Amino acid sequence: MAIVQEPTHDPTAQPTERSSDVGEVSQWRLMWRRFKQSKLAVAGGLILLVMYVIALFAPFLAPNDPNQVDSDNKNTAPSRLTWDGGLAICGQRQELNEENFEFVYVVDCNTTHKIQWFGKGWEYKFLGLFTTDRHLMTVEEPAKLYLWGADLDGRDVFARTLIGSRVSLTIGLFGVAIGTILAAIIGTISGYFGGMVDNIIQRLIEIILSVPTLPLWATMAAVLPRDMSVTKRYFLITLILSLVAWAGLARQVRGKVMSYASADYVAAARAAGSGHTRIILTHMVPNSVSHLVVVTMLAIPGTIIAETSLSFLGIGMLPPAVSWGVLLQDAQKVQVVTQYPWMLIPALAVIIAVTCYQLLGDGVRDAVDPYG
Repeated sequence: MAIVQEPTHDPTAQPTERSSDVGEVSQWRLMWRRFKQSKLAVAGGLILLVMYVIALFAPFLAPNDPNQVDSDNKNTAPSRLTWDGGLAICGQRQELNEENFEFVYVVDCNTTHKIQWFGKGWEYKFLGLFTTDRHLMTVEEPAKLYLWGADLDGRDVFARTLIGSRVSLTIGLFGVAIGTILAAIIGTISGYFGGMVDNIIQRLIEIILSVPTLPLWATMAAVLPRDMSVTKRYFLITLILSLVAWAGLARQVRGKVMSYASADYVAAARAAGSGHTRIILTHMVPNSVSHLVVVTMLAIPGTIIAETSLSFLGIGMLPPAVSWGVLLQDAQKVQVVTQYPWMLIPALAVIIAVTCYQLLGDGVRDAVDPYG
């Protein structure tokens, strides 16, 4: 005779997970896991984050006024750091080079100037909120701290590079953001409605794409008045960069929307009585967001280079505005670069920013397709 054993209940036993909960991972978590696998993309994102934080606190980090002209320190080499009971810089004096009758700077480490942390310097508005004169590093006057040397007018290259990052790094973001919005709207309309609307939009895009980009940018920027304010010129240069960049992205969005327009869920939405606006905002745009993010991320480096190129040619941002392209105007002559190589430091900043954006864009492109 078989003995049937009654099931026992253990009050201390932990509840087991339901089979439906096992293995459930959200799409965003899968994308984040895929993104973290790319070490170069993560490193590029962290470096860019540091660069934007530096740009935000640039006046606090700059030891000298970036626009102050000092004829006594023209083309001064970077200050030599030393240790004298604390971090300090060596003094320097001017001497006349009798061979070419030019003044040169001779470093004299017998005379030192201690670096003061959180000392007083030039006044600025901290985050635009209140006026202060505190800086991370300063030295007592009349000495000056030139971490990256001085330019042809005796202005601090380090301070001007930090301040210039505000224009060069943000103009790419705003320009691409405006271009992406235009591309998303125009590309969606073109791909969804088709017909005559699609033909008109595509012919316009073909005309824009047939014109070389840099000459078109240069022509549009050259017609701007040179006496306008820095804020107005920044805004107009941003518009110029965005009005050209949207065309290629709009064509890609159109292709995505055309493939979605024939999907079953779009047909079901139409049968349920959904209007065009609801279908576009609910089905078309969300399905294109991942592609938009990737293309946008990869377009920002091109916009940064475009602004730098226009400013380098003297038709982009103009003095008294400070950007990396404006700073590189002083490095146009080979003789200047060979004698004062620190003039090329802003170019290194451009290279680092562009490279990091490209690495970050590659990582985001792989992350938006975690099943690939």
